[in-house]
Amino acid sequence: MPFDVSPELSVVVPVYNEEGNVAPFLAALSRQQGVSLEVILSDGASSDRTVHIAREECGKLPFPLTVIEGAKGRGGQLNRGVEAARAATLLFLHIDSAFEDPLALRKGVDALEEALPAGERVAGRFALRFGFPGSAPLPYRFYGAKAALDRPGCTHGDQGFLIRRDFFAQIGPYDTSLPLMEDTFLAERVRREGRWLLLPASITTSPRRFLAEGLLPRQTLNAILMNLAHIRQLSLIRCLQASYRSQDATARLKLKPFLVALHQAICGLDAGERRRLWWRTGAYVRGNGWQIAFFLDVVTGGIREEGRGGRVLHLYDRFLARLIDNRGGDLAAALLTWLWFRLTLLAARDRG
Repeated sequence: MPFDVSPELSVVVPVYNEEGNVAPFLAALSRQQGVSLEVILSDGASSDRTVHIAREECGKLPFPLTVIEGAKGRGGQLNRGVEAARAATLLFLHIDSAFEDPLALRKGVDALEEALPAGERVAGRFALRFGFPGSAPLPYRFYGAKAALDRPGCTHGDQGFLIRRDFFAQIGPYDTSLPLMEDTFLAERVRREGRWLLLPASITTSPRRFLAEGLLPRQTLNAILMNLAHIRQLSLIRCLQASYRSQDATARLKLKPFLVALHQAICGLDAGERRRLWWRTGAYVRGNGWQIAFFLDVVTGGIREEGRGGRVLHLYDRFLARLIDNRGGDLAAALLTWLWFRLTLLAARDRG
């Protein structure tokens, strides 16, 4: 089918060994209505039939599909996808994401356009849901609710990033020097240079990684990675790079090898750098204490409006956050985090 008109929206999707998900993903996008789109699948040297299946789908879709190939690495794959895109508006998606609302993309593009006349630098992300039949387990409801908040560290690639090409040119491209978390770094650049808009539609993402690896070990490493990213300890992030295996290679995640490697790398720092590491970690952890209050809001059903906290978070922000926002609070958080890390490392060693 020929497509002569330039699309309104370019959907850029990095893929690697996703032969079982390519056709369902494209079929789901085919159900979107009211928006002219193109899809760019940016493959990272897949060793399965991902590229073959994608190209077989080209003639069956109501939108143009471009498949590009290159080296593995999501940052580079996303950047190559942008180079191939033709639209003035970009949407970065994960291939295990889907929209239940057939007008989700139309609503997203319209909401972004409404924010632009004010001259703002703005990007959009969708409200996040996890793909469970019925109600999602409590931890996943918490992660979904947290993703709607406009706070540092809450915005990630599985929400979909909707952004104008000119704004992306100002804050991008994706950092290809990073072994992982390139979407998190881009999200925080958006927050520094402009603002995030919660779009009036939701995106459903698969919990497949959490189910395969185990929620607790995956989120333990994710919390460590977020801290290291925030305090700019990129060399230590690389100690944990192997923990993020491609989806086709995921299996039950064992913390021991990663925590041991991280501990050894920290011990290899000089004494001054170790002190700065733990001090900055304390400040980061203290600054994220609000998550405990927000979790209590989720547990008690205290959230009345998406994108906002409930009464417990309000009280925390008004009183406790101010009380501990000082060097004493940073020190206490640093000591507690150091103790947590040591105990978690010992427990992981005991379990082998």
